[in-house]
Amino acid sequence: MFKFLTKLDYLLKETFLGLLRGGWMNWAAVSTVTVLLFLFGLSLQTSWQVEKLLNQFGSQLEVSVYLEPGIQAQAIEPFVAKMPEVVGIETITKEQAWTKLVKELGISDIDGATQQLGDNPLVDEMKVKARNSQVVPTLATQLAKLQGVDTVQYVDEAVKRIAQLHQGLNWITLTITIILTSTAIAVTTTTIRLIVMARRREIEIMQLVGATAVWIYLPFILQGIAFGLLGGAIAWSFISVIQQFLSKLIANQPEFIQFITNGLQLTPTQILLLPLILLSFGAAVGLMGSLFAVQRFAKG
Repeated sequence: MFKFLTKLDYLLKETFLGLLRGGWMNWAAVSTVTVLLFLFGLSLQTSWQVEKLLNQFGSQLEVSVYLEPGIQAQAIEPFVAKMPEVVGIETITKEQAWTKLVKELGISDIDGATQQLGDNPLVDEMKVKARNSQVVPTLATQLAKLQGVDTVQYVDEAVKRIAQLHQGLNWITLTITIILTSTAIAVTTTTIRLIVMARRREIEIMQLVGATAVWIYLPFILQGIAFGLLGGAIAWSFISVIQQFLSKLIANQPEFIQFITNGLQLTPTQILLLPLILLSFGAAVGLMGSLFAVQRFAKG
């Protein structure tokens, strides 16, 4: 146990000294990894939020059926209920819709408002709940063919647009991540190589006294991992600051905007998972960069 602790103490000290000796080259590697993980973290968080928005739309899809003037919903409701794609129907008469609209407009005299327009201008509406989101287009087509139906509306088009946006963001994120990952690995490799070359006399002495390649180059590999972990921590701190700033900004916005943004909040699991992903990704990038750097020297 004592021997293990002694070796661990040596590795940690050598890793720390290497970080100190690297100077500005270390910060070049750390800053590159930080930019990579910052953009990756923001993209991943946005992807989660858009996916949550898609799930919200998918779980609340319903078809709004507006009837022709003079047609009552009771006359069509039995035909709609028999459709296998339908799991629920909510009927809103034109009287109910008119009363709600007048109240929302802040008009207290409902009868007076109706007399000024000559009559209630609205029509009966049916909100038809589909069995699942896949059958909604078919259901909408069937409902539109019913006699007495004027207009059929549903949010399928909005869902498609959001899904296309989600797919586009994923491709952009993948492209940027690949480019920045390659850059971060290259910068880390160059930094570790310069550190190794600066300490080549010490390495030669260690080789003369019989130290193995693993023992000699392991501190440099740990330095690369440290670059990634430090970059991940900095990136996460930047993302947290942005989140706090946006939260304070949204707090002063209208309730409707607050309602939408609250619906896009990350789950507790995602909040804990994001920093772990950033640190793990950063450590992997640092590990790959350091392995590429010491591979040539270790073979030599």
